[in-house]
Amino acid sequence: MISYLTLLGVPSQSAPAPDGIFFLRDSQGTWLPSRDNYLLDVEQVCVQIHDALEVRIFGSKEVYWDFLRVSPELLSTAGMNSESPISKDQFANLLPQLPRNLPVNKALYLYDCRKLVSSIQECSKEVIQLQGEFYQALNLEELFFPNIPEEDGVRWATSPTVTKIFALLGFIYIRLHSLLDYVTKLAIEAEGLKSDFVNYPRLASRNCLYSDRRKVSINGREGTLFEQCPELNEIETVRNHIIHDGLLDDMPKAYKVISGGKCVEKFVLFPDRGEEGRFDAFKNRNLFYGKEDKINLRLPRVVSSFQVRLIKTLEPLLVQLGVDTQ
Repeated sequence: MISYLTLLGVPSQSAPAPDGIFFLRDSQGTWLPSRDNYLLDVEQVCVQIHDALEVRIFGSKEVYWDFLRVSPELLSTAGMNSESPISKDQFANLLPQLPRNLPVNKALYLYDCRKLVSSIQECSKEVIQLQGEFYQALNLEELFFPNIPEEDGVRWATSPTVTKIFALLGFIYIRLHSLLDYVTKLAIEAEGLKSDFVNYPRLASRNCLYSDRRKVSINGREGTLFEQCPELNEIETVRNHIIHDGLLDDMPKAYKVISGGKCVEKFVLFPDRGEEGRFDAFKNRNLFYGKEDKINLRLPRVVSSFQVRLIKTLEPLLVQLGVDTQ
């Protein structure tokens, strides 16, 4: 029975070195890194933001909880949740029929703001899930079928498994970039939180993206997702390339190292990047592999570093919302 997935792409029955990173399967079937996974820390900050929003918008937790006792569920679910089986027109017709003493517009705005936070929580989970599936495929699935004896050396393979590995890798970068957009929206909203609820207010961040981070007071702050740095440039570069320009390899392939008739390593190469984190380019060409960057050896560091930056970006928003983080 396989107990551990390794960054080298070869599963192990025994635990690798404790100072390295490997993947263990949890009780729900997700392969999680052995260390430097800050998903629970992200979750904790997000829960605090949920609470801070209700206090800022409703005035106190007590007032909000009193409202919850009489609040119709559609205020928190309609237009946002598949469990609410009503249409836009039904929703628009129902709102004016609610009791006039209910703070309907205030509640709608709170749940709209909370949706921004929930998106950060769920997308962060997606990244960890995708990362685990990437290493599961690299470690446990055959790169080429049928499996045949191979001579010692390095060879590449392309197959449905390789296609999946590249799809997972690309989607990890895409969802990391999604988090950049979500955090920017939340930051803009937190810094300009609405207080007039005569009408149902539109989110100030409704049409904002990561490129609008200049509107945020902590834009450029060191250690946050708003700092200009190579690792965030890499995420932007990879996401934009995959979405707009094409694949990370004109023929996606994974490599196998065979020694003594056994596979001792599998890896995926990543395009060369300059000091700023952007692809090395020569006119129309920007997928060079001279540095032999094996992305499977450093992907967990990319993800964990992003998580740390995410936490350092969310914590100042708590301060904006009036929470003492000391």
